[in-house]
Amino acid sequence: MAFLIALCHVGFLPAGGGAAVVVNIPDGASAGSIGRILAEKGIIKSPFAFKLLAKLSGKGGRLQPGAYELNGRMTPAAVLKKIADGDVCARWVTVPEGFTVRQIADRLAAKNLADKSRFEAFAMQGGQSFKAGFPPPGPSLEGYLFPDTYLVPEGVSEDKIIDNMLQAFYDKVAKPLQGEIAASGMSMHQVITLASLIEREAKVPEDRALISAVLHNRLSKNMRLQVDATVLYSLGAHKSRVLYRDLTVDSPYNTYKNAGLPPGPIANPGLASIKAALHPADADYLYYVARPDGSHIFSRTIEEHADAIKLARRKDSH
Repeated sequence: MAFLIALCHVGFLPAGGGAAVVVNIPDGASAGSIGRILAEKGIIKSPFAFKLLAKLSGKGGRLQPGAYELNGRMTPAAVLKKIADGDVCARWVTVPEGFTVRQIADRLAAKNLADKSRFEAFAMQGGQSFKAGFPPPGPSLEGYLFPDTYLVPEGVSEDKIIDNMLQAFYDKVAKPLQGEIAASGMSMHQVITLASLIEREAKVPEDRALISAVLHNRLSKNMRLQVDATVLYSLGAHKSRVLYRDLTVDSPYNTYKNAGLPPGPIANPGLASIKAALHPADADYLYYVARPDGSHIFSRTIEEHADAIKLARRKDSH
């Protein structure tokens, strides 16, 4: 008991370091793991004492991820309060695969990390003002804001956030896949556009390469792609089911009305969908329809496709 009291007494005192450091607390970190991170950075003396303090104070379940500016002159109680309050200098934000620019802007705005209108203006109209190791395809950066988890500093400008996302695209797509893109016979813009269609259509991972095969096959036969996701992008709204009247929307992105790929991506695809665009399955399918669970039935002929639609709708009604 005397040892425990002595440990807590020492552990509850400031570590004594003077220089401020930025400490990253990952999402889902426990009080114990946070204590170890803080001790490694010289912010506290005892991870055990920090964990005990978090438990005794009732704050152990309220510790928030992010980047914190801390120093060893702070008491462990002050450090704990700062992390429990979420008093960060940077926040983690996850951009899921398949998010559009507008969805990214909404998420950043919800976390008070960006002004929605300014972010959209930069990303949809100012694309050619950015430099990230590859030439931006045009005013819109749709498709090139790489889906990932980012640590975004408080008060950073919207264009800097976009810079970081473009850099991630260059590091994870443009540079390492340069040879595969060149060998595909498609431009990078065509690859990313095709990948965005796959991303928005495929709900289960195993369907990606098969959907890619359908789209490649239809393009090679000069068939219209007829991708529902492009209609939704044209409408600017999400719907659970595309109606026949929606298919007439007048937009260059509507692949029911226009042949070939749309003029650009309809979302920001992840690496798996980009690789699927580059490496379609070896299959001669020309059609697919979604089952109620999100997976797809693939067909070779219009007659098979009609039967697949009936089957999918019959299951949907149950």
